[in-house]
Amino acid sequence: MNHDQALALLQEVLTEIVPDADFGRIGPDIDLRETLELDSIDFLTLVERLSERAGCRIDEDDYPRLTTLADGAALLAERT
Repeated sequence: MNHDQALALLQEVLTEIVPDADFGRIGPDIDLRETLELDSIDFLTLVERLSERAGCRIDEDDYPRLTTLADGAALLAERT
């Protein structure tokens, strides 16, 4: 998976969790949890769905890399 595909997957999954997410106003380095008001259950749902769809394991140690769109896409592209 390249970076653009990883970013698209991340945005797709986030939209399932936060249907009104406006990625036009969320820059690549903006904190997703704060901006989209993701609680811990939402975040774990994000991790589970990304792991399932990307076919890669995302461990708790990786969670800080899912803070922004840029970091999350880089993590997914690296793992797949």
